[in-house]
Amino acid sequence: MSRLYVARSSGDLVTDRRYSYAQAYFEDEDWSAAADLAHQTLERDEGFAPAWALLGRSRMALGLDSDAITALNRALALEPHDELGVCVELARLGALPQADALQPAFVRALFDTYAENFEAHLTRDLGYRVPQQIRDSLDRLFAARRFSCALDLGCGTGLMGEAIRNRVTHLSGIDIAPAMIEKSREKGVYDSLAVAELTAHLRTLSMDSVDLVLAADVIVYIGDPVHIFDALARVMTPGGVFAFSVQDAGDAPPRGYRIGMDARFSHDPGFLERRAQAVGLTVAESMAGTVRYETGKPVPGVFIVLTNA
Repeated sequence: MSRLYVARSSGDLVTDRRYSYAQAYFEDEDWSAAADLAHQTLERDEGFAPAWALLGRSRMALGLDSDAITALNRALALEPHDELGVCVELARLGALPQADALQPAFVRALFDTYAENFEAHLTRDLGYRVPQQIRDSLDRLFAARRFSCALDLGCGTGLMGEAIRNRVTHLSGIDIAPAMIEKSREKGVYDSLAVAELTAHLRTLSMDSVDLVLAADVIVYIGDPVHIFDALARVMTPGGVFAFSVQDAGDAPPRGYRIGMDARFSHDPGFLERRAQAVGLTVAESMAGTVRYETGKPVPGVFIVLTNA
């Protein structure tokens, strides 16, 4: 997924033009020119948060970390909900806890922005097959089982729903991005859909009400999923199944996860397994695989299946 650059007007044509030039230079990796044009934009409107964000990212690319932090913090002060996603860079620079890198407003804006082209980009350009890979794991582990009530966390445009529909009786999907939910609704594969934050939605569900939970490429937007796991342990039926994918951190980050240049978290599988076991979930399978391709290279991932013993 590409980084989000918010298309927004400052209300002044000249300011907007300079900001657009700054963006173009940034995308061409001319960091000095991007920083210069972003600075010129701010000379005209110092309250234009996207220009502060772009200035910070340009300075970061130039190795001017202290100056980058200053600019990124200005953007965050102007827009505390962080639709611009500057917390990702602040966390990478050590100026913010890793756990706070991905704010809900940024994730929502990111997926609302890319909803129209999201599915084609994933499947055609990135070789994304995570829903089918999760389905393959379930077919292998639970070949004869039909699930009565399934929940697709971060359902996006409905790729996971399409992959699992014929193995479930009732299928619900939730996503933080309204535009993604609308794309899922068009497919007609879900029995119910909701726009919601994952943990908050799980806490509204009844105990022992779901026997299959799916999260295809979702935990990558959550640093420590302990609250998700805890909520799932409550709503999953005895013997219920949770199948999900993550990006593999490759080593063991001190926290168990780290934010990457792609604005996603990668995880240590052992860390996730310990988190799951702490709330009573059992590891049925943990298998390495490829979650997508970036610039033609495979992105290593792990496919994990947990059960509520």
